[in-house]
Amino acid sequence: MTKPATRAVVTDPAGMKAASMRKSRVDPLYYLFLFPSLLIFTLAVTLPAVLGFIYSFTNSVGFGDFGFIGVRNFIAVFRDEGILGAYGFTLAFSLVTVIVVNVLAFLLALGLTARVRFRTALRTVFVIPMVISGIVIAFVFQYLFSNSLPLLGKGLGIEPLASSILANPDLAWLGIVFVTAWQSVPSAMLIYIAGLLTVPPEVYEASSIDGASPWHNLRHITLPLVAGYAVINTVLGFKNYLNAYDIIVGLTDGGPGVATRSVAMAIFRGFEGGDYAYQMANAVIFFLISVAIALIQLRFTRGKGGIAA
Repeated sequence: MTKPATRAVVTDPAGMKAASMRKSRVDPLYYLFLFPSLLIFTLAVTLPAVLGFIYSFTNSVGFGDFGFIGVRNFIAVFRDEGILGAYGFTLAFSLVTVIVVNVLAFLLALGLTARVRFRTALRTVFVIPMVISGIVIAFVFQYLFSNSLPLLGKGLGIEPLASSILANPDLAWLGIVFVTAWQSVPSAMLIYIAGLLTVPPEVYEASSIDGASPWHNLRHITLPLVAGYAVINTVLGFKNYLNAYDIIVGLTDGGPGVATRSVAMAIFRGFEGGDYAYQMANAVIFFLISVAIALIQLRFTRGKGGIAA
């Protein structure tokens, strides 16, 4: 009996290398589409940021001649009680709003993924605030807080509602949190709905066979499996609320006094008032603080729910 002939495999290192180079070669069309976006981003974002950083070391008022003064603007920012107050309000407002939005969004997501009638229609209704401009929402609620609610409070004899909450320096921030949450809950809710829909139904079926209660399912199954989506909502929410501007302008314009003035508002108002270089230093500090907060968030949430930094 003759053995079947074996075919010799001949490898050509040079040919394999050439084929690998052909596969790894980037299509020139890729650069054709990348270049316009990169150019626009550089001119609209990177270049202004670099110029702003340079101007923060000057005494520029936004036009005309200027001179370099070192870090005096940065020192002045840390001594400015008005700026420090804006930082305190912005951080406290962001923290409270993130908690309120995530709790409400998660509860709504649970309800809209349950077996209830008209789920699709209800989801559409709850998403409407997300597509309305923030400044429009702010002006509508400003009218409600300043006119409709006080009239209703007087008519019903409810003293706390008889005056506008926005005129109270100690309570105006609650109105801002309420309106911001009203607009922000839908987007966070959609993220939670996406997370809840990824949980396999078999997990709940197995849990129900073992006699687990709904609270047990929520605590030991649902929450751990959607933890990654909570991280996403927290990071995105904190980033957005730190830059709060339009809703605050429409509701209180930073008042009463400066009780609800955010850092973004302080920076923009400084630009209008001739404190260009001073507020650019403030913007640089605010940017560094925002980056530090984002890194801290990612550090404490690393690896949770599949999120890795």
